Amino acid sequence: MDFFQKLERKFSKYAIRNLMYYIVILYGIGLVLCVFNSSGYISMYYQYLALRGDALLRGQIWRIVTFLIYPPAFGNFEFATVFFGVIALFMYYSLGRTLEYVWGAFRFNVFFFMGVIGQVIASLVGYLVFHQIWIMATGYINLSIFLAFCMCFPDTRFMMFLIIPVKAKWLAIADVCLYAYSFIMGGAAIRCQIVISLANVILFFVLTRRFSRFSPREVRRRQEFRREVKIVPQQRTRHKCAVCGRTEEDGAELEFRYCSKCEGNYEYCQDHLYTHQHVVSGGSREKEN
Repeated sequence: MDFFQKLERKFSKYAIRNLMYYIVILYGIGLVLCVFNSSGYISMYYQYLALRGDALLRGQIWRIVTFLIYPPAFGNFEFATVFFGVIALFMYYSLGRTLEYVWGAFRFNVFFFMGVIGQVIASLVGYLVFHQIWIMATGYINLSIFLAFCMCFPDTRFMMFLIIPVKAKWLAIADVCLYAYSFIMGGAAIRCQIVISLANVILFFVLTRRFSRFSPREVRRRQEFRREVKIVPQQRTRHKCAVCGRTEEDGAELEFRYCSKCEGNYEYCQDHLYTHQHVVSGGSREKEN
């Protein structure tokens, strides 16, 4: 949309370049801490670092940043091995850097921080509306990054279990089905996070698309252009001698050159390049000396 492009022109200089690099550093710190002291780290994280609505209302604003120290892992921290943790860090860094390269730093910043703001809103909704303490982590932010990447590059292949190639679009469909199941079977906290995560992806793509090309005037202009444009036959030759009319289809050994002395774009085969009559002003021909 136009207003988003105006924001980009005005505030793009404030965007954090290579944002995913700093996010992965936070993930890496969390991964190291949970490897060396899993139970102690989990206790400290939930008590002082996690995103909680009640803590935010008490003025603990730092949680908006510190909750990002929760690394992407499979299952609980007890089952997160160093091997899969490092692979996850490299994968999300690659996804984020690719999106930033395609979108630009400003748009990727907006997308990521929209996800963060969505998690903050979810924590406040849980506390103020449902009177529950919802612990927000980074899982659904990572989900939104993955889905956005799959929407931009649906044919990219991922290696499942390091040996099975699967296109990104099929993994995205599987993820959506999994989260649809989680939405149906999960509680209010899970449902709220899923809705906000998916809404972040949809809203961002809506904000960054130009819908003027779908206007009736623009559609009619494209249709008229297609009717007027001339379709070049696929079998059309590229070279043709102006004297004998031979083309490259008459022999693979034929060579064609343009004559610098002829006025106009006249092309000749090797047999007539030096024996033809030069074309001068008025279309008359002059005999080659």
